[in-house]
Amino acid sequence: MRDLAALDRIRELLIPVLPEPTSDAGYLDLLGEKSPAGSPAQRLMRSGFLPRIYERFWRPALIGAMKGPLGPDTGQEEALVRAMLALGPADLVLDVACGPGNITRALARDVDDGLVVGIDASATMLARAVRDTPAGHIGYVRGDAVDLPFRPASFDAVCCLAALYLFDRPFEALAGMARVLRPGGRIALLTTRRLPLAGPVNDVAGAVSGVRMFGDREVTGALARLGFSGVRQKTYGLMQFVSGRLT
Repeated sequence: MRDLAALDRIRELLIPVLPEPTSDAGYLDLLGEKSPAGSPAQRLMRSGFLPRIYERFWRPALIGAMKGPLGPDTGQEEALVRAMLALGPADLVLDVACGPGNITRALARDVDDGLVVGIDASATMLARAVRDTPAGHIGYVRGDAVDLPFRPASFDAVCCLAALYLFDRPFEALAGMARVLRPGGRIALLTTRRLPLAGPVNDVAGAVSGVRMFGDREVTGALARLGFSGVRQKTYGLMQFVSGRLT
């Protein structure tokens, strides 16, 4: 559902751009006709088919298998991320690579007077997100998740779940997330981890699919270098949750 009040609030957070972003589709569109080819995984995310099955079937099955039998289910994962972010009722929150908005809507349950913003490059994902999101304090932006279009120190919390491994420049994306956080802001990530003792397999699989497998210290180390303290990591199979607070 289109929420013009939320979109107006988001406009105030954006770095001024020309031309002005359009909102005809129910979200602020900063990309227009731009749609780079990308990897096979990136092209799949922009397809018309995946958004219809992503939340109920695709993500639980794929990410669930990668987390393994001891990993949290979808509901437990959402609760874990909400605990990592420790949201307050007036917080401004950014969900990077939000897809169809499933996590965006989950985070909004903790934010009564603030705002939750989802950003994604896929027009088909965002169309689904707008359709499934009730009016309130949630709005969406079609934009570049690596080169975030928001002013510095705009948000109290930022998350990026099951997407960092698809980015061409993931560490630049992390730097962008740090840039848009206020001092004391929290970050929560869910991304891949390398299969132990299978370096060549990881590299070949990543090259073919466009899915990067991160070492156990790559993401935590990147956050520490960006000025995050209290960096914590939970690993489940081929996935890892990472959180921290910007100092």
